[in-house]
Amino acid sequence: MIVTCVTIYVKEPFISNFIEATLDNHRNSIKEEGNLRFDVLRCTSDETRFFLYEAYSSEEAAADHKRTAHYLKWRDTVADWMARPRAGVAHSVIAPLADSF
Repeated sequence: MIVTCVTIYVKEPFISNFIEATLDNHRNSIKEEGNLRFDVLRCTSDETRFFLYEAYSSEEAAADHKRTAHYLKWRDTVADWMARPRAGVAHSVIAPLADSF
């Protein structure tokens, strides 16, 4: 299992647009084969800060996600709304074990 944690800062005027576009990406991402989880979070102390928690069954499934039409649409749509470049960090999972999903 591979988890990618993505931190995104959004320019204030685009927050509602960003949420709408990201929810569309979320709805399509959770339908992907190999997707285990795709959470969209918003910081409680900074309304411009978002966090995506993406869990896939393998590195291949995570890479496949980045080739989907919905991801590419999301990436291109939200690019100018970001206050700074998004920061994604891949993680290997220690617990829970992948076979528990």
